[in-house]
Amino acid sequence: MATAIETEGLTRRFGRHLAVDGVSMTVPERAVYGFLGRNGAGKTTTLKMLLGLLKPSAGLARINGVDVARDRIGAARQVGALLEAHGFYGNLTGRENLDLTRVLLGLPPTEIDRVLEVVDMTGSAGKRVSDFSLGMRQRLGLARAMLGAPPVLILDEPTNGLDPDGIADMRRFLKTLPERTGATVLLSSHLLGEIEQTATHIGIVSQGRLVLEGDLARLKADLAPEIGLRVDDEGRAAKVLRARDLTLVQDAEGWAARLRPGDDPEAATAGLNRALVEAGVEVFAIAPRARSLEGIYRSVSDGARQPETV
Repeated sequence: MATAIETEGLTRRFGRHLAVDGVSMTVPERAVYGFLGRNGAGKTTTLKMLLGLLKPSAGLARINGVDVARDRIGAARQVGALLEAHGFYGNLTGRENLDLTRVLLGLPPTEIDRVLEVVDMTGSAGKRVSDFSLGMRQRLGLARAMLGAPPVLILDEPTNGLDPDGIADMRRFLKTLPERTGATVLLSSHLLGEIEQTATHIGIVSQGRLVLEGDLARLKADLAPEIGLRVDDEGRAAKVLRARDLTLVQDAEGWAARLRPGDDPEAATAGLNRALVEAGVEVFAIAPRARSLEGIYRSVSDGARQPETV
C-alpha cells in the first residue's frame, strides 16, 4: 500500500522538555488515520512539524514523498490543514473568506463551489461568519483546507467543542471523505469513541513517543476476547473466573471476563455460565463482546511498550 505520510525519528525539544521523542509513523494512502493521545502527549507538536510550522530537533517527515524540511513549499502543496484556530473574518461571509484563500492559491472561482458542495454548505455560505455556529465554522475550515484538492488533510481535534449532533455529522463526513475525494486524512483527537467510529488506522502517542500503530480492525481482532457479564455478586464471580484461569475486568462497558488469546468465545461463554450458576452466582446477562479501542489504548498508553506495527 502506498504511503501518504511518513516520519523517521521525528523529535522536537523545547529547552529541556522533550515534546516529541523519535516518532516514526506511517500513514497509508486514502486512510483515515486516528492520531490518539492525552492532551500534552505531543500530537499537536507532531502535526506542526508535518506542516512545516515547527522545525524538528531531529528526524524527518515526508508528505507524499516530499521532505518537509528540504522543500517546505512543495510539501505544503500536498496538504490541507485544519488547526484549532480558524482565523476567519467574522464580518465577511463564508464564501468571501474562502475567496481570500482561493486568490492566494491562484485557484479558479469554481473551486469555491466545489468545496462548499463537499462540506454541504452551498446554501449557507452567503451568511456572515459571525453568525455561524461552531459546527458551521468547522465545516468552513474543512472547506478551506480542501481548496485545491490537496491529497492529504491534517485535522487537529475537528470535533472539539461541537454538540452531539455536530459530532455525529463530522464523524459521518470524515469517514466517507477518502472515498468521495481520494484524500488521506490524519485526524488528531483524544476522543476514543469518535476515532473508533471514524478511523481505519490508528497511532497512539504517549509522553511524546509513538507506542502503537496499525490497522484498527486488525489490532482489535488480535486482542484476547471478552465475555460481558452482569451478575449479582462480582466477588464470587471473580473467584469462579480465577479457578478457570480467567480475569474479571471492568471498563466503561461494564464487567467482563477476559479470555486467553485463541479461546473460542461461544464455547467459553457456555462453560462460564454453567460454572457461575453451579457456584450460586445469579447471572442476569452473559454474552461475548468485541474488544474496543479503549482496551487497546489502555494497554499501551502508559508508554512502556516499544512501537509495533500490524
